[in-house]
Amino acid sequence: MQRIVIDTNVIVSALIQKNYPFLIIDELFFEDKIQLCVSSELIQEYFDVLSRPKFARFPHFISKAENILTEIGLKAELFEPDTKLNIISDKDDNMILELAEKCNADFIITGNTNDFTMSEYKSTKIVTPREYWENHKPR
Repeated sequence: MQRIVIDTNVIVSALIQKNYPFLIIDELFFEDKIQLCVSSELIQEYFDVLSRPKFARFPHFISKAENILTEIGLKAELFEPDTKLNIISDKDDNMILELAEKCNADFIITGNTNDFTMSEYKSTKIVTPREYWENHKPR
């Protein structure tokens, strides 16, 4: 099973509209076709970002966010990275690389192409939700 790290912006997108991030969460993660890898630091960021008041304007955002966070708590595999990296200019995004390295992720899925400018980190491919869905999703 593919080991995946999902950036927070992908989770937010999945809750706002039914596009590639939604398909990844709904058809792959919820259906146990991928193994989501998280760290306590990333889970904290998921909670912090998903609870921002600005997202409450989207229909059912809060209840859908609670559902996804519950599923992550039940199904995701928890890792605690033991290295600190300073590769990405947005310091908070380095935790994604640290986690990917620790769990030996196959993919990092992110919509943040401004900060994640490389196509891979060590053995982990870094792809957008669309790239992942169209080229790499499990069949």
